[in-house]
Amino acid sequence: MTKENSKVWFITGASSGFGKALTQYAVSQGHKVVATARRQEKLEQLAKTASEQILPISMDVTKREEIKNAVKKAIEKYNRIDVLINNAGYGIVGALEETPEAEFRNQMETNFFGALAVTQEVLPQLRKQKSGAIVNMSSMGGNMSFGGFSAYSASKFALEGASEALAQEVAPFGIKTMIVEPGAFRTEFAGSALKHMPRIEAYDAIVGGTRDFAKDMDGTQQGDPFKAAKAIEIALDSEHTPLRLQLGKDAVDAIKEHAEQLLEDLESWRETAIATSF
Repeated sequence: MTKENSKVWFITGASSGFGKALTQYAVSQGHKVVATARRQEKLEQLAKTASEQILPISMDVTKREEIKNAVKKAIEKYNRIDVLINNAGYGIVGALEETPEAEFRNQMETNFFGALAVTQEVLPQLRKQKSGAIVNMSSMGGNMSFGGFSAYSASKFALEGASEALAQEVAPFGIKTMIVEPGAFRTEFAGSALKHMPRIEAYDAIVGGTRDFAKDMDGTQQGDPFKAAKAIEIALDSEHTPLRLQLGKDAVDAIKEHAEQLLEDLESWRETAIATSF
């Protein structure tokens, strides 16, 4: 890639998992990366691998002033932001009744409100440029859900709903919006980025399998995060960038089945549904 074609990527949660893979991929393609995360020491280690291309900035997506400061530094350094990737987040495993309200709120603060805040701070620059892309990292769990993932899916469903409206709002400014829905990829998500809630015995038979699955898949997931990063850039560079991009066979199959069930239910209850007019 020539220097003229290189872009500036602003990535949250860049110190590990998808964020780290996205950073490494972007660097390999000749892009500049504003790599943000809470863990400064991990960011510094990452930046050393490509010091001329990575600008590491310590930033917590739940702290608005830190976001403002990071965006300001990015624009001062590069005079533009071409791709914003809202990746920072974590997961919760536990039945709805097992999950304290505070945990629900914290999940929303990071996964939803954090992405919202970063997007709001970056948008003025994208509008000024009349170009750019916003990529919101959701999950197959943002399109559908499973017992044991109510809090996580609630945060991702909210992100997807806001993103769908956002896509229509910013398209006239030449800004693309894409929701990414990965399945199981080999990141730290199933390990350090997944919080397990206190057990209520009554739910063991229902949520126990989900808890075990989440623990057992750590380090064995089929998805390659680097290939996911490549797929994201291919979709962004496409003339017709999709609103939603599923990644991994598990995500494609599960979301297809879920969509087919939705259509089946819609048709089965069609007469009842439309018989509600005055």
